[in-house]
Amino acid sequence: MSKELVEALNALESERGIDRLVVVEALEDALKAAYKKQYNAADNVEATFDDKKGNISIKQVKHVVLDDDLEDEEIEISLSDALAINRAYEAGDEIRFDVTPKDFGRMAAQAAKQVIVQKMREAGRQAIYNKFSDYEDEIITGEVDRQDARFLYVNLSGNQEAVMAPNDQMPNERYHMGDRIKVLVNKVENNAKGPQVFVSRTAADLVKRLFEQEVPEVYDGTVEIMSIAREAGDRSKIAVYTHDTDLDPVGAMVGQRGARVQSVVNELAGENMDIVEWVEDEAQYIANALNPSEVTDVIFDPANDRAVTVIVPDNQLSLAIGKKGQNARLAARLTGFKIDIESESEAAASLDPTPAATAADENEE
Repeated sequence: MSKELVEALNALESERGIDRLVVVEALEDALKAAYKKQYNAADNVEATFDDKKGNISIKQVKHVVLDDDLEDEEIEISLSDALAINRAYEAGDEIRFDVTPKDFGRMAAQAAKQVIVQKMREAGRQAIYNKFSDYEDEIITGEVDRQDARFLYVNLSGNQEAVMAPNDQMPNERYHMGDRIKVLVNKVENNAKGPQVFVSRTAADLVKRLFEQEVPEVYDGTVEIMSIAREAGDRSKIAVYTHDTDLDPVGAMVGQRGARVQSVVNELAGENMDIVEWVEDEAQYIANALNPSEVTDVIFDPANDRAVTVIVPDNQLSLAIGKKGQNARLAARLTGFKIDIESESEAAASLDPTPAATAADENEE
């Protein structure tokens, strides 16, 4: 058994990358527990495994005490008895007695087997955790397996199962067993049941990663995605910027005849993409964010530096606000500003006194 144990340790270290010292420590704990259970021993025992030769020993540790202080011979030895063993012993020393049973081999083998199986399982879990931790915030392709009331289950590479919560599922998609879908790994946990991978189809970063796959300028950093506001399955707004004055960042994202953006739209089941240019001028950036509406003016609130009123032509008001307020809502999230939208006639009316008010003022005079 000694030879087999050493070979098993060598294999665990070389093939699975498991630190042999960790296994030896766990094995010694298991041998100690097995001995205590079998022989009803006190806690003062130590198990030692020689990971070079494979030898196992169990030792009982006793404290040397003055003869008059001896109370428990299971854990203590009198000084006079200790001196009979070696004249160098003093009160307070520890003496280790070899108590390894002759028939301990079979019990040790069973304990070793359990430890090795456990460590292999833990190593497998850790390897999976490490692998998918590296994928966190990245896109991975998986295959839909099944769905219940809590999650959609997606099989990833290596037969690892990932879960997608309802709020991470696209509201305009229906998933069927065997469907291959691209998902964003947004969280990886390592708990008692093993590693658990959480994925999403609704995260804003999924849009960013998809454009990185489709647009070389985004992948290499020539075009930067500065901000994304998304209502998954319906519409996204993306603000882009480049330091290259010869490059149109919006055009790079759209691609020739819209091929690049269309690939992302197709992957996201028809989700619309509004791509606007990010600029340092906040007023211009807010105006860009309200695309496709025209903007006449952007007025900053002196009492709130993150609030603005945007003036648009009368015939652009509904376009600026968008269906159910979506365009204005996404623009606000994209820019980080609270945006109120007024038509030119509404703005003029709020600035100019009404005829009724003017007449009332004249009467008072």
